[in-house]
Amino acid sequence: MRERDEPEVVGRRVQRLRAQRGLTQRQLAEPAYTPAYISTLEAGRVRASDEALRHIADRLGVTFEELAVGRPAHLATGLRLRLTEAQRLLADGRAEEAAVQYGLVRAEAEAHGLGCEQAAALLGLGECALETGALNEAREFFERAEEQLDGQTLPMRVPAVRGRAVAHYLAGELRYAVYLLESTLDELNRGGLHDPDALLLLYASVIGPYMDMGAHARAAQAAEFALALAPRAGDPALIARMHRSVARTLLAEGRIAEADASLAKAAELYAQLRLRTELANCHWMRGYVYAQNGELDRAEEELRQAHTMLARTRAALYRSQAAVELADVLHRRGRSEEAAELLQGVLGDFSSERGAVHAAAAHRLLGIIAEDARDTEAAEEHYVRALSLLERAGAAGDLADLCRLLGDLLRRTGRTEAALDAYRTGLGHRTAPGTTTLGPAPAQPPLWPVPPSPVPPPL
Repeated sequence: MRERDEPEVVGRRVQRLRAQRGLTQRQLAEPAYTPAYISTLEAGRVRASDEALRHIADRLGVTFEELAVGRPAHLATGLRLRLTEAQRLLADGRAEEAAVQYGLVRAEAEAHGLGCEQAAALLGLGECALETGALNEAREFFERAEEQLDGQTLPMRVPAVRGRAVAHYLAGELRYAVYLLESTLDELNRGGLHDPDALLLLYASVIGPYMDMGAHARAAQAAEFALALAPRAGDPALIARMHRSVARTLLAEGRIAEADASLAKAAELYAQLRLRTELANCHWMRGYVYAQNGELDRAEEELRQAHTMLARTRAALYRSQAAVELADVLHRRGRSEEAAELLQGVLGDFSSERGAVHAAAAHRLLGIIAEDARDTEAAEEHYVRALSLLERAGAAGDLADLCRLLGDLLRRTGRTEAALDAYRTGLGHRTAPGTTTLGPAPAQPPLWPVPPSPVPPPL
């Protein structure tokens, strides 16, 4: 944020405002200064002190900030009000409308040198792009936000780092996403920066990549910790709406500090609403753990809760990923037709650049269901599609399992050489060094180990 415009710019601004108010240079100067000083200042030949500018601003009826940098009165607070409006739109699932609002705020904040508001708008644009699946745009917005926040504390930069990581994860770059999240967690915890909001955001976000890489123990630990930190506001949307209304009233009355306080509370609550997606991922992880333990009824319950929560946020990509996990449980419970219908309904949400791992999982499961129905042609087609997606994402553990399925199918249909090729490919992925292992776990906050926590009430 710039501290002061150049003397000639300030001088022209003083002259313009003085003329608009019909004041002479003597009237503006007295009693502390002389008309000659005002004349010199307006000509840009002297850099006025803060004390002199405050005197002139008081005589002109404007703020020091407006006189020094040309920023309209209450601009920053007005922009923060518009940011909370955009947050509300995004929390309601209206990402396109929110993006327009964020874009306008960003442009105005940039024009007036308001760095914090510009960074907040860039973060919002990144979240909108994630919501709509524009992953390259999302990554660029988060990178620019991080640059804008350079010099701020790490907890303040966490949302931008997390956004970048999620964009990489959804693009199928699992290991890099985990690297970003784990290294930030490590830096927070080793540095004693145990900010609950930052930790919640990071631990909740790392669950998906952990699951896809087969690091199930780390995923389960992260999920329990995130749920223990989950916000428990009764109805954040209603409370946030109240704070926005109060802020608008206070702003109209010129009570800027109080309006800012209400806007800060509204922004915090809207952030909690955005965390519905992250909390849904925690229920998703719980469902996965139950499924691995053979507790299919509890697994279905958790996964349905995750799917419902994600449907409320209208986060289509995340909802489709949860649907794949739910379909697997339904299949294992003998409800293959219901599972296949669920999978066919979400395949259109995926692509090789967007949710590739879960698209592959959907094709894998559809292949198994087709095999059960003795439709070997359809099964082979699904397995081959899944193989192509997993090769691009680098999910080696899943590739090995899929090669086994494809090899078994080819062997049963008499294509022995092709089956052997599939098995060899699978063995290569199984034995490749470093494909399923991660480095040391990030440093833990002092409150670990976290005791099992109750499931938070529905948001």
